[in-house]
Amino acid sequence: MSDMHKKVIIIGAGPAGLSAACACIDSGISPDDLLVIERDTEPGGILNQCIHAGFGLHRFGEELTGPEYAGRYIRMAEERNVRILTNAMVLNLTPDKVITFISPETGYVTMTADAVILAMGCRERTRGAIGIPGSRPSGIYTAGCAQRYINIEGFMPGNRVVILGSGDIGLIMARRLTLEGAKVLAVCEIMPYSGGLTRNIVQCLEDFNIPLKLSHTVIDIKGKERVEGVTIAKVDEANGRKPIPGTEEYIECDTLLLSVGLIPENELTRGAGIPIDRMTSGASVNQNRETEVEGIYSCGNVLHVHDLVDFVSDEAAIAGKSAAEYVSGRTKEKVRSVSLTTGRGVRYTVPERIDLYEANEPVKVFFRVTDVFKNIRLIIESESGEIAVKKAKKNAAPGEMESLDIPAAFLDKLAAGTDNTLKVYLEDMEVKK
Repeated sequence: MSDMHKKVIIIGAGPAGLSAACACIDSGISPDDLLVIERDTEPGGILNQCIHAGFGLHRFGEELTGPEYAGRYIRMAEERNVRILTNAMVLNLTPDKVITFISPETGYVTMTADAVILAMGCRERTRGAIGIPGSRPSGIYTAGCAQRYINIEGFMPGNRVVILGSGDIGLIMARRLTLEGAKVLAVCEIMPYSGGLTRNIVQCLEDFNIPLKLSHTVIDIKGKERVEGVTIAKVDEANGRKPIPGTEEYIECDTLLLSVGLIPENELTRGAGIPIDRMTSGASVNQNRETEVEGIYSCGNVLHVHDLVDFVSDEAAIAGKSAAEYVSGRTKEKVRSVSLTTGRGVRYTVPERIDLYEANEPVKVFFRVTDVFKNIRLIIESESGEIAVKKAKKNAAPGEMESLDIPAAFLDKLAAGTDNTLKVYLEDMEVKK
């Protein structure tokens, strides 16, 4: 490559990276000053294998499949002359924004940037991470791996299937396998609630009469060459979710799919010395999605795991616009910062801090709740006890992202005050049985 410096480099060309790239161009960055690096052979990220519908309802006002949604952003990037370097693997990122990557097209390359946007997505948690005992036969897959086999490669992973975990990918694969002729015998979830969207529980399990066994887990796997069956058991909520003796059930099957969580792909982030939030497993950011290292931004599933790709695109657009303003010298002078803390019923927030200016814009705070609740109020309150925003909600669940908008007027008042924290919490909580 002849140009070893770019104003903005984006790592990842999935929905987050593409949205961030479009926002950079729309905010005044020249296409010659922008580069997107993608390790796969084509842009689009995980959406390329998500052939089911349900994407784009918020962003485009219509229902699209994953490839259709990705295709729209690919076309938007092409219209803006965004350069996407595919088949390129980023090996290292330093705090002073030096990027090392390798690809067949360029070889081993070191480049510098004025700003870097992290959009690497996430990966699936595997069997080794959850420690299921038993033998090690073939027929054990992560749900995303099975999805790629069916939708991209054209292979069926098995015929009689048990799914452990009720994340959205697991629920969608229960339906997909059924439509392809397999028998999904059960979806087991160690928690007392599903980790997926309500619409996926209804459309993927209930509509196909697939049993969902809450507070159950797999405690043994049988089979030498191929999975022959799994033993499941009910877990004790009051005793660290340990299996309850006497509740064991053996299910004959030839395939076990694991949908047991996603992990943001933050090896490069850690290598750059960027602090990681222990609850999100992503970088700690402000409302502009800037990490604690100046000029490095994070967005999408590498920041925190989203339930809807529409929200990924919205968040990436914030990061792209902010990076463009940063390299163009259009950022406002910060007055001070306040931290966001969690209270009753709230697991984490994004952003983790809000930078305050003399004139502020509204800030949307995303968060997840800790349990399934009904008839609650979502509240953000200042350190001095002033309510920033309060919203009533009939139902809330960990599998669905919540959000609250803090008005600009409140942030202006906060900038002139002395409060250092804002707490996000639930009121009048009632656990849904």
